Amino acid sequence: MNKLKKYNVMNKALALMSLLFVVFFTSCEDVVNLDLDTGESRIVIDAEIIWKKGTTGNNQVIKISKTASYYSSSTPKVSGAQVRVENSTGDVFTFNESEPGVYVCTNFVPVIDMDYKLFIQAEGQSFTAVEKLTSVTPIDKIEQQMIPDFGGEDIIELTFYYKDPADQLNFYLTQYKSSFLIFPQYEITNDEFYNGNEISTRFSHEDMKPGNTVTITHRGISKNFYNYMKLILEASSANPFSVPPGNIRGNIVNNTDVNNFALGYFRLCEADEVPYLVK
Repeated sequence: MNKLKKYNVMNKALALMSLLFVVFFTSCEDVVNLDLDTGESRIVIDAEIIWKKGTTGNNQVIKISKTASYYSSSTPKVSGAQVRVENSTGDVFTFNESEPGVYVCTNFVPVIDMDYKLFIQAEGQSFTAVEKLTSVTPIDKIEQQMIPDFGGEDIIELTFYYKDPADQLNFYLTQYKSSFLIFPQYEITNDEFYNGNEISTRFSHEDMKPGNTVTITHRGISKNFYNYMKLILEASSANPFSVPPGNIRGNIVNNTDVNNFALGYFRLCEADEVPYLVK
């Protein structure tokens, strides 16, 4: 009985000493903010004209903001800009500010293979960009299956199929959105080895479960935008919301000061969007 009592007392003493040890070292931890260099603030232009199949494409949005320091909790918005897009036949589409940094057009007219030019006046600077509206072949079907995972448990994989046109080079950007994803995931594809054939694209995630809805937005994009997104995704490990190691130049030109370039890319894409309910 005495040995048992001694054993219990020693266990309690050791437990107390361990707790004090953990508390002591935990209390010594401080949050250290590194003194990072802050680069010159640049204007960021998020200018995507996206024409989803089955819609008129009349409603379009362009967002203008500025870069901020690493520890900033908010993104500065650029208000008071003048934003318009002109097509190759001279039609003008004006984007009016609906809220700080958000510019909306309600009468845009998308035409496949037509050239469009973006004009922006913001903070005393003049920006322009030119791009063509690129078509996309529709998604034909989506299949679901279970595949092995490195963690040991099988996971759900989605595969969607589409027929690539044979008479042209094509480039695609696919976006996946769902409640289990913190940010959308992106994937780029070209038809270099699949021209004129059926193309299949796969998506899987360890957190994807039956009952989730995955929205697949399949875009047709230009070769130049494909190359731009390839650099973005390579630099950020397929997450375009993380910070790339350097500024990747888009197609937006500062006509006032060529060295004070804006970040972003003016692109025009036809898209097929399909919400898929995971079974």
